[in-house]
Amino acid sequence: MNIQEPLQLLGGLSRETFMRRYWQRKPLLIRGAIPGFSPILERAELLDLAAQDGVESRLLTQKDARGNSAWRFKHGPFTRKMLPPFKQAAWTLLVQGVDLHDERLHQFLNQFRFVPDARLDDLMISYATDGGGVGPHFDSYDVFLLQAHGTRRWRIGRQKDLSLKPDMPLKILANFEPEQEFDLEPGDMLYLPPRYAHDGIAQGECMTYSIGFRSPSQGEVAREMLQRISEHAGEDFQDVLYKDPGQPAVSSSAAIPLGLNAFVKRAVHAALANPSALAQSLGEYLTEPKANVWFEANPWFDRGAIHLDRRTRMMYDDKHIFINGESFRAAGTDAKLMRILANNRQLESKDALRLSEGARELLMQWCEDGWLYAAD
Repeated sequence: MNIQEPLQLLGGLSRETFMRRYWQRKPLLIRGAIPGFSPILERAELLDLAAQDGVESRLLTQKDARGNSAWRFKHGPFTRKMLPPFKQAAWTLLVQGVDLHDERLHQFLNQFRFVPDARLDDLMISYATDGGGVGPHFDSYDVFLLQAHGTRRWRIGRQKDLSLKPDMPLKILANFEPEQEFDLEPGDMLYLPPRYAHDGIAQGECMTYSIGFRSPSQGEVAREMLQRISEHAGEDFQDVLYKDPGQPAVSSSAAIPLGLNAFVKRAVHAALANPSALAQSLGEYLTEPKANVWFEANPWFDRGAIHLDRRTRMMYDDKHIFINGESFRAAGTDAKLMRILANNRQLESKDALRLSEGARELLMQWCEDGWLYAAD
């Protein structure tokens, strides 16, 4: 990937320039990011996805059938009969993670891989009737908002007052103060950094693609790392037992011994100080598939190109390969070729044949698990 090449997707900016000037800093409106763009999924296809058990979908209605204000929020799946009529104004259907269910959408999302895979989350499609939206709000993550069909009016602003409206099904800002306003047509795109307030209102029927990025909190990361590190520490330190040959007899038996307290501190410090355990835990956490993701076994062909399944998350560091929540040590040619597979999401036949016997056995197992495809 040439990060210096100007991209129409980014308004003529290179990937490097965009990340340096705008990423996590300020909004960017891009007219004609994808000229002539039309929805990859037709409305009927999107509704079919929303009806499936393994697809995360949500429905927001702002008015009842009589046109009175009545905010309601529901989780799917939704059959067509469960959705309001298309002629009814001000309702929105949100379908999350659509890239996991359609190869065309997965390929579309790959255009944004100039941001590390560890940050790239998923593609959400928002379908709305006239006046539909989710109200003025802010997100804790970066987002690209691509208009796919119809027109949506966006109002954005640097919001200082983050107080919310009471008794609402969503977190809606009580005192939104927009600073700019744009009408986005198909192919236009708006980038917003975290915590930048925005309100998108459909001008007639419209469809918007939201490319979102993972921004875990310190608390979430700490919980995940401590749990996973504890599992690795159990493997490394299981034979190190607490000993107290100098423990005197006590009259207050319920008091925790100071020696035991110090032993626990040393154990926790040793576990956290283990760089290998920390690296493994991080890679496994970042590649863990979402709860609603499942795989189907694939046939294995001993010769041919290898392609990762669109639901597979694969990353690496300088010593490990991570795939779908598992970690493997890798070095030399195997590590180099596995990194090519992770970056390109495919490996040519001639490169696959260069892998060691052990690495090829791993690929065979991943194929049987449904994590990749081996082309005949």
